[in-house]
Amino acid sequence: MDTDDNNENQGEEENQPNASSLVEKIQQLGQANVPQAPDSNIHVLSIIGQVEGHLQLPPQNKTTKYEHLLPQLIAVEQNPKIEGLIILLNTVGGDVEAGLALAEMIASMSKPTTSIVLGGGHSIGAPIAVATDYSFIVPTATMTIHPVRLTGMVIGVPQTFEYLDKMQERVIQFIVEHSNIDSEKLKELMFAKGNLTRDIGTNVVGREAVDYGLIDEVGGVKEAIQKLNHMIQGARPEKEEGDAS
Repeated sequence: MDTDDNNENQGEEENQPNASSLVEKIQQLGQANVPQAPDSNIHVLSIIGQVEGHLQLPPQNKTTKYEHLLPQLIAVEQNPKIEGLIILLNTVGGDVEAGLALAEMIASMSKPTTSIVLGGGHSIGAPIAVATDYSFIVPTATMTIHPVRLTGMVIGVPQTFEYLDKMQERVIQFIVEHSNIDSEKLKELMFAKGNLTRDIGTNVVGREAVDYGLIDEVGGVKEAIQKLNHMIQGARPEKEEGDAS
């Protein structure tokens, strides 16, 4: 009798983790079975919500903490199994310096990279979107191009304006260097009046972003993966020649 009871208890204990795991999946994802991605040579990195910088945002804000992404980018660069990177963007913008840090990290990677602007690539999301080797935007996605703003207490002295102007120039220079838009056109979009309610700037949608030269092509997941695989294939012979030498 004791042996049977022990066996029954062990069986219950083994089933409990499976049951709790199933309940957790339903609570988190709304379904019991979650599709598992196979081992792939492409890594996907999401930048969702607001780019959180030096100040922690309220808990109800959906944020992407840049200090979490920087080590991931280093890990992707160092991992020999990963040959390409896709950046998924649906962001309202956020901290300027944090966004530029992410953009510079992505631009400096040796492995092929593509980006997809899905819902929005607003504000500091624009430099991140153009930082990759090739950028895509879906037809319904939007990108808001506007000047840098300061929040909190602002000291009304000429030095404050000079600091803001230099920060603005950093953003403009990065976007121009990593896309096909020229400086004058970008500034025209950035300082336009009447396009945005209670603000200055321009909201560009899908095809418009490509026509302005900000984004390379209209497309989604299929196009981004196809382009990335093509770039990976092109990069492989160079690696083999380097190893042989």
